[in-house]
Amino acid sequence: MKSISLFVLAALIAGIIVGALVRTEAPQFAGLAEGVGAFGGLWLNALSMTVVPLVVSLLITGIASVSDATKAGGLVARAVLLFSVLLVFAAIYGILATQGLLALWPVDRQDAAAFIASVGADAVQINERPTFVDWLRGLAPANPVSAAANNQILQLVVFAVFFGFAATRTPPAMRDQLVGFFRAVSETMIIIVRWILLAGPLGVFALALGVGLRAGFGAVETLVQYVLIVSAVTLSVTLIAWAIAIVFGRQPIGRFTAAAAPVWAIAASTQSSLASLPAMLDAALRGLRIPAHVADVTLPLAVAVFRFTSPVANLAVCFFVAHLYGYEPSMMEVVGAIVVAFGVSVGSVGLPGQISFVASIAPICMALGVPFELLGILIAVEVIPDIFRTLGNVTGDLAATSVLSRNENRDELDEASG
Repeated sequence: MKSISLFVLAALIAGIIVGALVRTEAPQFAGLAEGVGAFGGLWLNALSMTVVPLVVSLLITGIASVSDATKAGGLVARAVLLFSVLLVFAAIYGILATQGLLALWPVDRQDAAAFIASVGADAVQINERPTFVDWLRGLAPANPVSAAANNQILQLVVFAVFFGFAATRTPPAMRDQLVGFFRAVSETMIIIVRWILLAGPLGVFALALGVGLRAGFGAVETLVQYVLIVSAVTLSVTLIAWAIAIVFGRQPIGRFTAAAAPVWAIAASTQSSLASLPAMLDAALRGLRIPAHVADVTLPLAVAVFRFTSPVANLAVCFFVAHLYGYEPSMMEVVGAIVVAFGVSVGSVGLPGQISFVASIAPICMALGVPFELLGILIAVEVIPDIFRTLGNVTGDLAATSVLSRNENRDELDEASG
């Protein structure tokens, strides 16, 4: 997947260059380029068709796992509660930080219009906003199948949450069958997404060709601005995780920074929290003097169900897309987006970066009421923000573990280890 990400990034650059050159130097080939660009639409539709079944199945299996985990003991229950509080905080922070940066550095409206038109995404249709009563009434889907057909993702998330928790109340044999079925659905969807992503370089090249034809090299500025804003918001929440470890986890600045440095190096190079787990365990046990009974339980659980930067980065992407369309979501849509961001951040943990990009962000876009066709282009540059995502995730994991162990007497641990 990592090598494909580089090929996709190269295809994005090549597509924009070829499209821009055809636009300025060889307009007679514009019709041919449009034909090639149609393949990009086909690739994007194939990617989009997996979103609803993948999200619902991931949520059901993910919530069932978390619910089972809370029964394992007080430490795990406290960990899940802490993870939930931090994820909600991260979601709210991500929205405020992104909106603040976009207010300071707005996208040029002409560039935004050209960028949107280049991938064939329709303009947002702003209908009459529902009242709070209508929004509240519509949270529970009268017909889940109809909600899925109409991309009413918030209703689907509510249904999946209830279904997932209800599954934990069924007899073990029946619950295992249900969870096994939805896990099989999610694994099947992941295989399909992997197949589609194998054609990612061709699909992104075709989409980028359209970007170059209509927006020229001006699209590069929009993409650079997107990468910088999403990366900056994600990096800032990483610093917040570092501060949480020091203030609430009572870790000395030098000790935490020195212990986390090797973990950061592995996280940046692998872009995988799972691959960083052994280094995190070593940092927690030796560098941070966290008791083994806390670290050995909390860190694997954190890698399994907790990604501190997920709601931050995902909401940053969605609000950037909304900004491109000039769309201001209502407060109720923002609340719905936070609920969806929280749900998919748990459900999509453990997925490869490109797959989680689609599975996590498309549902939030649906909740905000903005199209997600632009994700077909933005996924090509995800390899850059993904580095900051992983750095923030491992820092958040170590910070949460420090908070959960703060009542332990570290001085005694130091003496025992010495």
